Amino acid sequence: MRSEEETNRAIELYSDMIQRLCMIHLKNHADTEDIFQTVFLKYLTSEVVFENASHEKAWFIRVTINACKDLLKSFFRRQTVPMDEVSELPATFSPEDHEIFNAVRSLPKKYKDVVYLHFYEGYTAPEIGDILGKNVNTVYTLLTRSKKLLKEKLGGDDYE
Repeated sequence: MRSEEETNRAIELYSDMIQRLCMIHLKNHADTEDIFQTVFLKYLTSEVVFENASHEKAWFIRVTINACKDLLKSFFRRQTVPMDEVSELPATFSPEDHEIFNAVRSLPKKYKDVVYLHFYEGYTAPEIGDILGKNVNTVYTLLTRSKKLLKEKLGGDDYE
């Protein structure tokens, strides 16, 4: 079990990233909070020894994505309909951030992770391939197609 100091450090470093990833996948503030707690509880109880900071960050990304997918596949989730399709975004988002974020959320599922990891977290295609277990050429293809879709959704060359 990790110390309180280690856990607080991880929360400070990765909380924004985890919340953004969850919102992209879940489109729901309450589910985002649940997954946020799940990820950090798993970190707290995990005995994984990280090689470096990038290994730790990749672990958080992978655990968050898997937890989101597990929630989306759950029986309860498949048997209910959300009461409100409008989700809450962090107060720190500017109007342009809302537009971009909503455009990313509206992308087909297969594009969301690569777009987030590349544009928000700054990972390269080979690094994304390692994190997601995908071929590098597949990552390049997904990025190219997602850029085209985002360009169409956001209306032009302003968002390249």
